[in-house]
Amino acid sequence: MADEQEKDLEKFLKNVDEITSLIQEMNSDDPVVQEKAIFKTEKRLLVTEEDQDEDGCRTTLNKTTISPPQAPGKNADEMNAEAFLASVEKDAKERAKRRKENRALADALKGKGNEAFVRGDYETAILCYSEGLEKLKDMKVLYTNRAQAYMKLGDYQKALVDCDWALKCDEKCTKAYFHMGKAHLALKNYSVSRECFQKILEINPQLQTQVKDYVDQVDLREKADLQEKEAQQLLDSGKSTAVTTRHLLGTLSKPDQNPLFYTGGIEILTELMEDCTERTLFRTHNGFSIISENEVIRRCFSMAGKDAVAETLCVSVLRLWQAVCRGNEENERQLVAHPGSGRLLPSLLASGVLPIRQQSLALLLQLAQTKTGRSLVISHLDLTRLLEALVSFLDFSDERATSAMGLLTDLALEERFQVWFRANLAGVLPALRAVLKRDPKEVNTSALSQCVAIMGNLSTDAATRRQMSASEEFGDACLGLMARCEEDVDLSRDVIYALLGLMMNLCLQSPFVSEVWAAEVSRRCMLLLNSQDGGILTRAAGVLSRTLPSSVEIVAEALRAGVVKKMIKFLKAGGQTASRYAVKTLAICTNSCHEAREEVIRLDKNFSVLMTLLGSEDEILVGNAALCLGNCMEVPQVASSLLKTDIVQVLLKLAARDVGERAVSLNAGIALGKLCTAEPRFAAQLRELHGLEILNSTVKHIQDS
Repeated sequence: MADEQEKDLEKFLKNVDEITSLIQEMNSDDPVVQEKAIFKTEKRLLVTEEDQDEDGCRTTLNKTTISPPQAPGKNADEMNAEAFLASVEKDAKERAKRRKENRALADALKGKGNEAFVRGDYETAILCYSEGLEKLKDMKVLYTNRAQAYMKLGDYQKALVDCDWALKCDEKCTKAYFHMGKAHLALKNYSVSRECFQKILEINPQLQTQVKDYVDQVDLREKADLQEKEAQQLLDSGKSTAVTTRHLLGTLSKPDQNPLFYTGGIEILTELMEDCTERTLFRTHNGFSIISENEVIRRCFSMAGKDAVAETLCVSVLRLWQAVCRGNEENERQLVAHPGSGRLLPSLLASGVLPIRQQSLALLLQLAQTKTGRSLVISHLDLTRLLEALVSFLDFSDERATSAMGLLTDLALEERFQVWFRANLAGVLPALRAVLKRDPKEVNTSALSQCVAIMGNLSTDAATRRQMSASEEFGDACLGLMARCEEDVDLSRDVIYALLGLMMNLCLQSPFVSEVWAAEVSRRCMLLLNSQDGGILTRAAGVLSRTLPSSVEIVAEALRAGVVKKMIKFLKAGGQTASRYAVKTLAICTNSCHEAREEVIRLDKNFSVLMTLLGSEDEILVGNAALCLGNCMEVPQVASSLLKTDIVQVLLKLAARDVGERAVSLNAGIALGKLCTAEPRFAAQLRELHGLEILNSTVKHIQDS
């Protein structure tokens, strides 16, 4: 009895091992291994069914198998097993081949569907995607693409079904969750829509910005929905203003009336827009369509030379739009997203009729007060025409110019605007050059400086800077503005400051516009070093530190103009940013010119300024100070003046810094080498401090890094 139990246990354990092995094979990435495991499992189940006897008696099936002649040395079971495995492998390969063929067909159908989708033929797109799914039922992109096509046709329920299937193919399909969120938003299932968008963030946290935009859309749509319900309740209650709003919109929808008829109705309507509910009623009763599609109003807006009546009507409409959009995001969206608004609003901003320009600017300023409004402007308006129209306000010397530049500043801070600007810079560069060609004495200098500062901020992007630097005309326009500003530095202080910031960024691009351009920039910056304004001094020094390396001739000219004396003065006065530019300029000059080294030695007695900089925590200051000091050691008899200092210990400590600070280590090591070469007594000190071993180790680390 015990022997039988032992055999049963062994049989049970063997079955467990076999089943475990089968499960692992069924989960294999190899389709051939999977197919073999499936057939083994089916065969095992068949044997189990044959052996199963719930009543204690065994029932067997009498099967006759006709087998081919067996090879010598192999029994029937071995032959059957080999044939079975060969059959499984052949079948798996055939399945893999068919899947590959179906994949190619499905991909082709997906391409046709995408082409139809782009054409706006959504029905054909759906048919193509559906045919593709008949070939390959687990191709998630076909489900998500078909869902998108269904949504274009307004069939949101079918879109949701397709998204569910896409998630069955891949539970982390963010595209499916995106379409689900949009579909639920359209169906006004706001909480479910938010959950879909939040799921995207759980799968990919890097999409936080995009998810926030989607959730904001849900919040705005839900808020608009609530506003519409409240507005309808107000209308149902019979409130006089609500009834009047509906009545006026009905009156304004009458075609072919005198322009003054529409003007009067619009002005009364504007006065009624005192709260959010009235503004919502304007939207729910097709106010935007009634105004935008009115042929008389459209004709007045499109007239090149507007008479007084047309001008009055246009101004009234612009005031109405301001009134209905105030504090109502959905109204803003409907106004700006209207197909005709993209070109109309920028063109009105550039109108030759001053009141229309003013009201257009007021409307856009109102829209740009919120991030949502700025996003609408950037997404829907013709930004090239808008930018050109805004910079044209520099013709005014009053607050209108400042307001226009304030609007442009707000837009330029948005990432989407920066992306657009980089991609479309070639088209707007003429307008920017025109700004740089203005005379500070004839415009609002505050607005001009703000516009130049916008260019400077945008030029921090490498691709944008590269395009600006490639334009010789743009570079010349910068120089021309600098020359005009020099005629009255006090008046043009803000413009000069902003212009120097722009030119500092342009000088980061190598090569420069030209060596001649770099030389002229250096000359003008040398003149600005006589300014009493600390900001201008600092930025002029910064530009110099970037133009001087372009040629030895520019360095020589700067030396004759007293650049070393001015930089030493900067360093003695202190100030981290100015000191950075000053010591870098000295390092450049001493690196290429013997006269510069001698002047530094003469002006910086016992190297007190440079020695102080070596103790700074600012690596840029330290690295350039060490480089400058090393350059000066090439002047005969100079090194001995440092014998009574701890210069060896200071430089050795800097040379032994971590690999991450290799510029400091390298410059300190070079300075130490030059010091010991110039004065043998320093070499003796270095040996006593085991400095050679430290330097060798440092050089090795620098080379390895």
